[in-house]
Amino acid sequence: MPSSRARLPQLSRRSFLQAAGAGLFVLGAPRGAGWAQSHAQTVLTGSHFDLQIGEAPFNFTGNKRVGTVVNGQIPGPLLRWREGDTVTLRVANRLAARSSIHWHGMILPADMDGVPGLSFEGIPSLGEYLYRFKVNQAGTYWYHAHSRFQEQTGLYGPIVIERRGGERFPTERDYVVMLSDWTDIDPERIFAVLKKHSDYYNFRRRTVGEFFADVRKNGWSETVADRRMWGEMRMNPTDMLDVSGYAYTYLMNGVTPTGNWTGLFSRGEKVRLRFINGSSMTFFDVRIPGLKLTVVATDGQDVEPVSVDEFRIGAAETYDVIVEPKDDRAYTIFAQAMDRSGYARGTLSPSPGLEAEIPPLDPRPLLTMGDMGMSHGAHAAGSMKPMDHSQMDHGQMNHGQRNHGQRSHGQRSSGETDPHAAHGSSAQRGAVDHAAMGHGASALHHPSTERTPLQDMQAEQPNIGLNDPGVGLRNNGRRVLTYADLHTIGGPIDRREPAREIELHLTGHMERFVWSFNGQKFSEAKPLKFRLGERLRITLVNDSMMTHPIHLHGMWSEIEDASGHFQVRKHTVNVNPAQKLSYAVTADAPGRWAYHCHLLYHMEAGMFREVHVESGDEGGAGGPGAGHGAHS
Repeated sequence: MPSSRARLPQLSRRSFLQAAGAGLFVLGAPRGAGWAQSHAQTVLTGSHFDLQIGEAPFNFTGNKRVGTVVNGQIPGPLLRWREGDTVTLRVANRLAARSSIHWHGMILPADMDGVPGLSFEGIPSLGEYLYRFKVNQAGTYWYHAHSRFQEQTGLYGPIVIERRGGERFPTERDYVVMLSDWTDIDPERIFAVLKKHSDYYNFRRRTVGEFFADVRKNGWSETVADRRMWGEMRMNPTDMLDVSGYAYTYLMNGVTPTGNWTGLFSRGEKVRLRFINGSSMTFFDVRIPGLKLTVVATDGQDVEPVSVDEFRIGAAETYDVIVEPKDDRAYTIFAQAMDRSGYARGTLSPSPGLEAEIPPLDPRPLLTMGDMGMSHGAHAAGSMKPMDHSQMDHGQMNHGQRNHGQRSHGQRSSGETDPHAAHGSSAQRGAVDHAAMGHGASALHHPSTERTPLQDMQAEQPNIGLNDPGVGLRNNGRRVLTYADLHTIGGPIDRREPAREIELHLTGHMERFVWSFNGQKFSEAKPLKFRLGERLRITLVNDSMMTHPIHLHGMWSEIEDASGHFQVRKHTVNVNPAQKLSYAVTADAPGRWAYHCHLLYHMEAGMFREVHVESGDEGGAGGPGAGHGAHS
């Protein structure tokens, strides 16, 4: 029986959103194509594709705006490829400015990667570029612009690559569910505002009423101490997303919540939902009330199936889930922003026109001193402390009782740890002592470049586990996915032990909206050097209160657990506040590559590095061939 039409939970800045059907994804399935509430999204198949970047008017909110489009659509056409084929894509740019398309997560030659200034010069206005490469993998991926803020204005679209031999987990229905954030505000304006007032879009700060409620709950002293600590750090515990639902309308397959993208099913069918986070700045928490979600792939790579109620998907990540509706009724696909300032939603339905109840937004989450590592309670994320800039002299930082300047870290200017200085003969032999490689908090060190007025926090004893679902998802009564649950089928691509480690700190200053690696913005930093064919470990330490999705172009990131054992293969890795996380990389892709936070405004504000993969003394021997795919 269909449910009555449910009232939408209140959005933070709109009581009504016009249903602008800018494009809906429908993937064909063996038992017939799905159905969507508006016109079907264009699906392009084969090995030769003609794509045109341009502009077109859109109306998602009641206000007409101009979007950046591929073949006239937001999102762009769904591209269906087949593993092992060579694809040719002729991309024409009809914009007044240079443009680009990056094939996110694809293993391909550097000159096909689509990053202006690194892999090519960009596509000039009224010009064309011919992309041609072999498809070495299968699964769910996406494409987007890598030119200033064109991704934010609509230049993105999905990719589905068919696995030779068929899907490991076959289903009767197959849908892409692409999440994104649309804004009527000029992205240049948003960026300028963030540089002046980084919390401008946070309209959900704590109130006086909440102060007195906390006093009743926790007592006067504890409440005042909590407020004082946040005040001294010049930070706000509600500041989790730099751009909120005040500025954003959240879309599912290019459709607003009132537009209600819909996919059909028949009772008892297995339905694959290919979730892609194509947003510029948003983490989404996804669930389908009434259905278990069986996660079978992440970032295009098959994993051992795991059943959950909910998962968090960071910007640029993908997750494939399978659901099996048992009843002839509608189900709501609900994707709420991490700060609970809005949501995207759609419907799985046995027939057109049905809707299910839309759940209310979860309570607004708050970062606590535990999340910031200022205590060691049940959810402490390690030990994080504010930087004391009052005692700084010519870049030297006062760290209280810790004198980091007297430590010898073997730190190179590029941010990599010298394996001989740090790990002795074991690194020279190619074997790794995991205790020495920094999987424990005692091995943590901070490079001297971090001691700058452009950094406001440092982690001293970070969390090294993978089982924290993140702020707003703990103890919510639902089974929430974590990286600890994910195990890539087939194990690592390269079974050699890493012989070298690069430790990078994710750094920034919230108030000034400056973001960086190791305290150095892209404009100040030297490229990271990888030797062709080597196996190395990258360790990330999040010295900020924000969650960062970190993307390495051209190579897989094989996440390890706290003991250094392979866990899951990804192209984009979320790092929580005060977390230390490591992954192995095989440098088998020669050339210049981008390495950055995939929060668009963080990348533009400096959290970007260049990676050079070059021939060297340790290159080549024993490693996989260049441009490998994934053995999963």
